[in-house]
Amino acid sequence: MEKFLEIVKLVNGKLNDFAWGPIMLFLLIGTGVYLTIRTRCIQVSKFGYIMKNTIGSLFTKKDKGDGKNLTAFQAVSTAMAGTVGTGNIAGVTGALFVGGPGAVFWMWVSAFFGMCTKYSEIALSMKFREKKNGVFFGGPMYAIEKGLGKNWKWLAVIFAILGGLTSFGIGNIAQSSEIAGAVSSLSGGKISLLWAGIILAIVVAIVVLGGVKRVGQVTSYMVPFMSIFYILAGIAVIVLRITDVPAAFATIFKSAFSFKAVGGGVMGYAIMVAMRQGFARGVFSNEAGMGSAPIAHSASETEEPAQQAMWGVFEVFFDTIIICSITALTVLLSGMELSQTALEGFASKGAAAVAAFNSILPGTLGGTIIQISLIFFALSTILSWSYYGERCWGYLTNNNKVFDLCYKIVFVLICVVGATGSGTLMWDIADTLNGLMALPNLVALLLLSGVVAKITKDYFFSGNKLKK
Repeated sequence: MEKFLEIVKLVNGKLNDFAWGPIMLFLLIGTGVYLTIRTRCIQVSKFGYIMKNTIGSLFTKKDKGDGKNLTAFQAVSTAMAGTVGTGNIAGVTGALFVGGPGAVFWMWVSAFFGMCTKYSEIALSMKFREKKNGVFFGGPMYAIEKGLGKNWKWLAVIFAILGGLTSFGIGNIAQSSEIAGAVSSLSGGKISLLWAGIILAIVVAIVVLGGVKRVGQVTSYMVPFMSIFYILAGIAVIVLRITDVPAAFATIFKSAFSFKAVGGGVMGYAIMVAMRQGFARGVFSNEAGMGSAPIAHSASETEEPAQQAMWGVFEVFFDTIIICSITALTVLLSGMELSQTALEGFASKGAAAVAAFNSILPGTLGGTIIQISLIFFALSTILSWSYYGERCWGYLTNNNKVFDLCYKIVFVLICVVGATGSGTLMWDIADTLNGLMALPNLVALLLLSGVVAKITKDYFFSGNKLKK
């Protein structure tokens, strides 16, 4: 058995190197560049309009919904619940230690093009979604089958399988482990990992068994709260070290284009590492091109594809340009040594983030903030991924209600598995599956880019739909 597991680990390691390697990252960024051209760079040319009609619209009108589907904000909250996660803290911190300050710049670059990628995948999912018994549902699997035709259904099936399996790993086990660790630490060890997992399973069951409407309602309150909480903490850190901020930005740009040799390596190695870490963390954090977020957006009651897709631009901007940048600046302003060796001195990447906050904020306040943030970030991710998995398995089983209930029960129980530290290999495999999810989605984005271009032209540039 041990030999079999070693073989599985070896094979998964090779696949993971591909899923998150240079070729896939180039394909992800390249697709973003191509879609930016096809959509006439709307993340710049229509940025003001997009912000006004996404986050700005929340201050001017109330969106109560139709009772069956999600409101536009509930849909984006569910999507952002899955997007804003532990990667915004631990992932960004790890990228800085491994790739240096320059990784932040390349993370911004990936976000810039990722805005168009996420806009495009949401637009396609909205365009080709289905409606049964008054309820909308969709995602890349429906866009592939209906947009490319029945002959491409095999690709849709592959995406659904990868998404369904990933919901148990990245969407559950990895997050449950972070929550249990944070809860145990905050309680001073009085709450064991097992009990933390049981409590988590009960909370998740209450929400998940209530269906997508309850998930949307909960995340619509949770996402704004957790985001504002973390942003305020980050602003406090920046204000305390405000005089060092200009130097931090200078270091980011200087390191991004550093061609010096690192560790005896060839000239230019530093910039390659910074680019890979920045691109990988950016994509992993905002999930642009992965195909997961469009599943939530497809449940929106919004009728116009481009109108809902605009939230994708805001989503990437908020996740990477704002939240990830706050984490990055905190680490840089802490003055910590950034190297692979220094990172190995911490129990985890999250512990390194805690040390960064604690070095600036008084006492252990920084650590408490990080642990609370991790709990909310991880919980929101679990809730959104429960729906992603439900829809992926629903596509494969033709929305069989018995299978749907069985999936939800298993998903809830796995919270305990993740909390107790079991299933490490499954987490690694799910990380690979998460990366591989992008392949079918990217194929659809490239082949259906003409549809995206038409949707964009009709809404933004034809003059007959764009609101004045």
